Amino acid sequence: EHKESKTDSRELLQGTLDMLVLKSLQLGAMHGWGITERIESGSGNILGLHHGSLSPALYRLEKQGFIGSEWKASENNRRARFYTLTPAGRRRLAVEREQWERLSGPVNLVLGMEG
Repeated sequence: EHKESKTDSRELLQGTLDMLVLKSLQLGAMHGWGITERIESGSGNILGLHHGSLSPALYRLEKQGFIGSEWKASENNRRARFYTLTPAGRRRLAVEREQWERLSGPVNLVLGMEG
């Protein structure tokens, strides 16, 4: 039973990370490091991302057709893989965002209950 709840929380975090990656790419094409910075600064530096969690998310989203990628020169003239949001990714972000807004309100109500 304990093992199952761990998997559930990991899936929730994975889904949330995917949504945040899609949102950051809605703002424009970006390489992995830039996506990390966008999410961190956008959260008021409360959310911290490790490359180890971002890479699998990018791979997964690309495989699902929600993002595309190409190699380009970065700001400091190094080759970097730049990611873009696809039309399917825009639709997915809209669905994810609506689900998040529908669920986060009730969850906050439960968390705010006083005994």
